[in-house]
Amino acid sequence: MAISNISASNPSGRPTKTRIKVRIPKQLREEPVISHLISQHNLTVNIAAALLSPNGRDDGWFDLELRGTSQQIQNALLYFNELDLEIWSQLPSEEDGW
Repeated sequence: MAISNISASNPSGRPTKTRIKVRIPKQLREEPVISHLISQHNLTVNIAAALLSPNGRDDGWFDLELRGTSQQIQNALLYFNELDLEIWSQLPSEEDGW
Protein backbone atom coordinates (compact mmCIF):
# COMPACT_ATOMS: atom_id res chain seq x y z
CA MET A 1 0.00 0.00 0.00
CA ALA A 2 1.36 3.40 -0.94
CA ILE A 3 0.01 5.65 1.77
CA SER A 4 1.28 8.82 0.11
CA ASN A 5 -0.94 8.05 -2.89
CA ILE A 6 -4.06 7.71 -0.77
CA SER A 7 -4.26 10.83 1.36
CA ALA A 8 -4.98 14.25 -0.02
CA SER A 9 -2.33 16.91 -0.11
CA ASN A 10 -3.93 19.61 2.00
CA PRO A 11 -1.40 21.66 3.99
CA SER A 12 -3.97 24.17 5.26
CA GLY A 13 -5.71 21.68 7.52
CA ARG A 14 -9.02 22.22 5.73
CA PRO A 15 -11.49 19.34 5.77
CA THR A 16 -10.94 16.77 3.08
CA LYS A 17 -12.20 13.30 2.35
CA THR A 18 -10.99 10.11 0.78
CA ARG A 19 -12.68 6.86 -0.14
CA ILE A 20 -11.05 3.52 0.62
CA LYS A 21 -11.96 -0.12 0.60
CA VAL A 22 -10.43 -2.13 3.39
CA ARG A 23 -10.32 -5.82 4.27
CA ILE A 24 -10.62 -6.66 7.96
CA PRO A 25 -9.23 -10.17 8.47
CA LYS A 26 -11.28 -12.58 10.51
CA GLN A 27 -8.71 -12.53 13.35
CA LEU A 28 -9.41 -8.78 13.83
CA ARG A 29 -13.17 -9.12 13.58
CA GLU A 30 -13.67 -8.58 17.32
CA GLU A 31 -11.42 -5.48 17.36
CA PRO A 32 -13.08 -2.03 17.12
CA VAL A 33 -11.02 -1.03 14.06
CA ILE A 34 -13.53 1.43 12.56
CA SER A 35 -14.54 2.81 15.94
CA HIS A 36 -10.85 3.52 16.56
CA LEU A 37 -10.78 5.75 13.47
CA ILE A 38 -13.46 7.92 15.04
CA SER A 39 -12.28 7.99 18.66
CA GLN A 40 -8.49 8.02 18.21
CA HIS A 41 -8.08 9.80 14.86
CA ASN A 42 -11.05 12.19 15.08
CA LEU A 43 -12.39 11.22 11.67
CA THR A 44 -15.93 11.16 10.42
CA VAL A 45 -16.46 7.72 8.91
CA ASN A 46 -19.24 6.84 6.52
CA ILE A 47 -19.66 3.14 5.77
CA ALA A 48 -20.84 3.21 2.16
CA ALA A 49 -20.95 -0.58 1.88
CA ALA A 50 -19.87 -3.64 3.80
CA LEU A 51 -19.68 -7.37 3.25
CA LEU A 52 -19.70 -9.46 6.40
CA SER A 53 -20.49 -13.12 6.73
CA PRO A 54 -23.07 -13.98 9.37
CA ASN A 55 -20.97 -16.79 10.82
CA GLY A 56 -17.87 -14.65 11.51
CA ARG A 57 -15.52 -17.16 9.87
CA ASP A 58 -14.59 -14.99 6.88
CA ASP A 59 -12.84 -11.67 6.38
CA GLY A 60 -14.95 -8.50 6.27
CA TRP A 61 -14.80 -5.85 3.54
CA PHE A 62 -15.70 -2.21 4.04
CA ASP A 63 -16.13 0.66 1.61
CA LEU A 64 -15.37 3.72 3.75
CA GLU A 65 -15.45 7.45 3.23
CA LEU A 66 -13.04 9.14 5.64
CA ARG A 67 -13.48 12.85 6.41
CA GLY A 68 -11.04 14.96 8.35
CA THR A 69 -7.81 16.84 7.78
CA SER A 70 -5.14 15.32 5.58
CA GLN A 71 -3.02 14.67 8.67
CA GLN A 72 -5.88 12.85 10.43
CA ILE A 73 -6.47 10.70 7.35
CA GLN A 74 -2.74 10.02 7.00
CA ASN A 75 -2.56 8.94 10.66
CA ALA A 76 -5.55 6.64 10.21
CA LEU A 77 -3.94 5.04 7.16
CA LEU A 78 -0.75 4.51 9.15
CA TYR A 79 -2.87 2.79 11.80
CA PHE A 80 -4.32 0.51 9.11
CA ASN A 81 -0.80 -0.14 7.87
CA GLU A 82 0.31 -1.12 11.40
CA LEU A 83 -2.56 -3.64 11.47
CA ASP A 84 -1.38 -4.91 8.05
CA LEU A 85 -4.81 -4.35 6.50
CA GLU A 86 -5.34 -4.61 2.76
CA ILE A 87 -6.51 -1.25 1.38
CA TRP A 88 -7.69 -0.04 -2.01
CA SER A 89 -8.22 3.64 -2.58
CA GLN A 90 -9.99 5.99 -4.87
CA LEU A 91 -8.61 9.40 -5.64
CA PRO A 92 -9.04 11.76 -2.68
CA SER A 93 -11.03 14.93 -3.04
CA GLU A 94 -10.75 18.20 -1.16
CA GLU A 95 -13.62 20.27 0.15
CA ASP A 96 -13.69 23.78 1.53
CA GLY A 97 -16.17 22.72 4.17
CA TRP A 98 -19.14 20.48 4.82
